[in-house]
Amino acid sequence: MNTLKLAAWVTATLGTTLGHGAAVPDLSGTYDLATLTPLQRPAAFGNNKFLSPQVAEAIRQAEAQRKAQDSAASDPNREAPPVGGDGSPGAAGNVGGYNAFWIDNGNSTFQVDGKFRTSIITRPENGRRPELTPAGKKARAERYKNYRPNQGKAWWIAQVDEGGYGPYDDMELRPLAERCILGFGSTAGPPMLPVLYNNLKRIVQTDSRVMILTEMVHDARLIRLNAKHQPSHIRSWMGDSIGRWDGDTLIVDTTNFVSNPALNGADENLRVIERFKKQPDGSLHYSFRVEDPTVWTSAWEGDFPWPRSDAKVYEYACHEGNYALGNIMRGARLLEADIRKEASISEG
Repeated sequence: MNTLKLAAWVTATLGTTLGHGAAVPDLSGTYDLATLTPLQRPAAFGNNKFLSPQVAEAIRQAEAQRKAQDSAASDPNREAPPVGGDGSPGAAGNVGGYNAFWIDNGNSTFQVDGKFRTSIITRPENGRRPELTPAGKKARAERYKNYRPNQGKAWWIAQVDEGGYGPYDDMELRPLAERCILGFGSTAGPPMLPVLYNNLKRIVQTDSRVMILTEMVHDARLIRLNAKHQPSHIRSWMGDSIGRWDGDTLIVDTTNFVSNPALNGADENLRVIERFKKQPDGSLHYSFRVEDPTVWTSAWEGDFPWPRSDAKVYEYACHEGNYALGNIMRGARLLEADIRKEASISEG
């Protein structure tokens, strides 16, 4: 056996070391997080943490039926949707968005210890994020003030004419995911959560770093082992992640976020504690704790499995193919021109 093969065998069998001689599991590999289990528990389940196998199967069948319907061929002679959409669920009033070809959110709910779960969140007991603080509510109202039903008109034109800003005045006013800066849904984290598609994670582990490559937007998260956090004025989109081994569990503490991290609603005071533990079948058990005292009235926690996958993580060239952002801005200009034309006609 040559040296490279011997090293690979030792790593796979005994794990890697952290420079002090203690063997630790090797987490390297690819994992698929796709699941039908939601982050927050549907209110109908109350404090019930688990699903019966019958309900889990019903959810699986309903989702399979929905995807089959969404995958049916569209009528090429259908009419365009009404201005502003028909109001049904979907992008901007269901005028168009992702079709079923892109959806890859799994085909079943996950199990932990052989039981189907109603949600990823386990604390609070209702499986939902805690109530917002007064500051959190104020920030949410400010964040959503420009969310309006699609009426097919430039509703923001008045505030622009009064010297203010509209939500489409500058590309940097658009959401981070829309600009391909971060994936939506905290997919790169932390915490690292499943989303609608592109749920693969690839881990590469060394004795001083753990890198997690996220399929969505091709985010690469770097966890420094046995290190100290950077000074508090040095901040980044995914925060500063420091890891350490507690037996066979990798514990990661992340702070130093910017004011608008990937986790919806969080701010610069976010702190996330994560635990990665390798299971006998090669999967990982992932758990997390979220703390942000300026946003939520208490901490919240969750966990779910990361199943091993043989799939490959391909490049997600979001910026190179992001025609939507330019079209959004062009569409806004056209709607503004329509309003001004209507005003000019009425004045004439």
